[in-house]
Amino acid sequence: MSLLSDLINLNLSESGTKKIIAEYIWIGGSGMDIRSKARTISGPVSDPSKLPKWNYDGSSTGQAPGEDSEVILYPQAIFKDPFRRGENILVICDAYTPAGEPIPTNKRHNAAKIFSHPDVASEEPWYGIEQEYTLLQKDINWPLGWPIGGYPGPQGPYYCGIGADKAYGRDIVDAHYKACIYAGINISGINGEVMPGQWEFQVGPSVGISAGDEVWAARYILERITEIAGVVVSFDPKPIQVCVFDSTKSMRNDGGYEVIKKAIEKLKLKHKDHIAAYGEGNERRLTGKHETADIHTFSWGVANRGASVRVGRDTEKNGKGYFEDRRPASNMDPYVVTSLIADTTILWKP
Repeated sequence: MSLLSDLINLNLSESGTKKIIAEYIWIGGSGMDIRSKARTISGPVSDPSKLPKWNYDGSSTGQAPGEDSEVILYPQAIFKDPFRRGENILVICDAYTPAGEPIPTNKRHNAAKIFSHPDVASEEPWYGIEQEYTLLQKDINWPLGWPIGGYPGPQGPYYCGIGADKAYGRDIVDAHYKACIYAGINISGINGEVMPGQWEFQVGPSVGISAGDEVWAARYILERITEIAGVVVSFDPKPIQVCVFDSTKSMRNDGGYEVIKKAIEKLKLKHKDHIAAYGEGNERRLTGKHETADIHTFSWGVANRGASVRVGRDTEKNGKGYFEDRRPASNMDPYVVTSLIADTTILWKP
């Protein structure tokens, strides 16, 4: 008699079939709820344009009225499926009306237009995104490692800490790390953060629209792994943040530091626009305390973790490199943030 785990881990190719399973993934109506469903494809696929479009009930995701609920999924990026493995795939999709118009929650469509602009494409913008998150006990929504109804000891031993009294959820974190590498996501590292149960992974450097695709795929994989583990993952922005590292070809070339400073000046002029697009609840985090800048005031500095935008010592020393925007919240949409930075620093002419 087969065990359930045996059936879950069946290798479809052993049956002689060429069929694969494609998990279509999209973003729901809240902008942070990830949805997915699977369909059978006749054979292996590596080009998303070769995959069929599909539909779903948008009235059940807060994205369409009940009387006209059909929403169409357009496949946009493919990753290997670390859960089913073999030739099976994860498919990042965006959503459109039956008439072909992007629905309001489809933020990828506009980002793709910005990244396909010749002036942006020629700059080959690189993004590195630090995604922080907290693991919560499922039934009580309390962080792993915290006493029930109580609080842990003071910060200090938890950041990059090891040991059963300092690192909580490492099995989940390491499973996610390896699953992302298997999937083909350009995940570059992980570490424990300053609070028990709080962790971070980094994606990048990734070029243009692929940064957003990879972050959403990594978030999906993390949610699936925590589902298996019976743990809840939270991207709430207090006390968590996301840092977005940006570097264009001009910034990476000789004389790039002057290009970086001009880009930062543009970001200063559009500070309010960026704050409005950088995630919900950010006012609870950007208080000017605990290595954050005040939400109402733009600042930048070299090696200053309390600034809105930070420039590394190596960039200053080498006269070229990248800058770090420290304002985005952990629940930000990477399509919105990366494309807005490109639009402001490359396309906008003040």
